[in-house]
Amino acid sequence: MPVSGKYECMTQTPMGPQASTLVIVQDGKRFTGNNSGALGSADIAGTVEGQTLRWSGTITTPMPVTLDCVATVDGDELTGTVTAGVFGSFALTGKRAG
Repeated sequence: MPVSGKYECMTQTPMGPQASTLVIVQDGKRFTGNNSGALGSADIAGTVEGQTLRWSGTITTPMPVTLDCVATVDGDELTGTVTAGVFGSFALTGKRAG
C-alpha cells in the first residue's frame, strides 16, 4: 500500500500534545511533503523503506532544534517517534484523512 496521503497527527511533547497535518507524496523510495500545526509549517523530504518513512528537519519555535522522525504506515494508521536532540523522543500517531 502506498504511504502517500494526508494524515491528522498528534505528537506527545513536553509542551503537551501537538496536533499537525502531515501530507506525504511518495516517489519510489523518496517522498516530499509538508507538516503543519499550531507552531508553524515546514516542507519535509525523506526516504521510504517499505512502509517506513524517515526524515529530519529543523524547527525554530519555541526554540531551535533538529527533529529526526521515523514513522510506519499500517493501513490508515501512522505510528512513530520524533527525536528532538537532548529533549528526547516523543510518540507520533496519526490517521489517514480522506
